[in-house]
Amino acid sequence: MKVVGISLLRFGQGMAEPIQLCTANDLSSFGFFQRQGVPEMLTFFAKTFVKRTQSGQRQSVKHESYIVHCYLRPDGLAGCVTTDEEYPARVAFVLLSQAMDDFQAEVGTSWKTESRADSIAFPKLAEYLEQYQDPTSADKITKIQKDLDETTEILHKTIDSVLERGVKLDDLVDRSNDLSNQSKMFYKQAKKTNSCCVIS
Repeated sequence: MKVVGISLLRFGQGMAEPIQLCTANDLSSFGFFQRQGVPEMLTFFAKTFVKRTQSGQRQSVKHESYIVHCYLRPDGLAGCVTTDEEYPARVAFVLLSQAMDDFQAEVGTSWKTESRADSIAFPKLAEYLEQYQDPTSADKITKIQKDLDETTEILHKTIDSVLERGVKLDDLVDRSNDLSNQSKMFYKQAKKTNSCCVIS
């Protein structure tokens, strides 16, 4: 999972093209000869997709193995985060919202009249780019989900390891003194019912 670039732009009524206010890119996954062209493509994608995003809307646009997540606020401030396909969209939009809010707080409203590309310095954008490379550490909900997935995997491994030792679950049920005859019948009937149908 990787964040390749973040761009903040200005786009509103009466504007033919969005203006990129600031950007930060991580080109470490690209070859030396690609590194000059990649920022130009990221800028092109950001401008193209922001231009086609309605005010107040969030959208994710897939291109080859990358996804560009865009958000255009009603006040004309727009943001784009370009990630690989595996990166969670929810975390990308959390990153966008946080970056746009911090940008607004630090810069004020001076961006609303800016007409020059890449003219506003916002060093926090590079910090966000680095901080959000690992979505599980940057986003608490994603971290909780990852922990739950790991716990589920451990539980599955535990059941599998019991079965690998030659002990069948059916035999354990039959020998168990803790289960009533009614529970044993229920288990056997449920197993028989489930064996007739394959759920995929």
